[in-house]
Amino acid sequence: MSLTLFLVVGAGGFVGAPSRYLLDRAVTTRVNSDLPWGTFVINVSGSFLLGFLTGLTLSHHLSDVGKALLGTGFCGAYTTFSTFTFETLRLVEDGRFLEAAGNVVVSVLVGLAAASAGLAIGLAL
Repeated sequence: MSLTLFLVVGAGGFVGAPSRYLLDRAVTTRVNSDLPWGTFVINVSGSFLLGFLTGLTLSHHLSDVGKALLGTGFCGAYTTFSTFTFETLRLVEDGRFLEAAGNVVVSVLVGLAAASAGLAIGLAL
């Protein structure tokens, strides 16, 4: 990896991580629920964005630098599988098995749908 790509990935992550934090706080303060809606919104929107970026890359509309900045850097820091897993495990530990299973199933299905929609749009451009 070149120094330029390394720095670009870091710059994307520098913006992606605080974006995740701010959006999670915004959703959590507006939704009166102890379910992990912030993480859900972040992962679904990140799946859509990464699908879109993949479509642009496949149709040769996104450079390697753009892919590193937005895909690897921003989306890598913005989306969060570890938080999704932790929050699901917390639901299980609280005996909320149905909510935990629902969180997994809905997050995966909606995330796949969002990524597919983003991919289709990116390819269509």
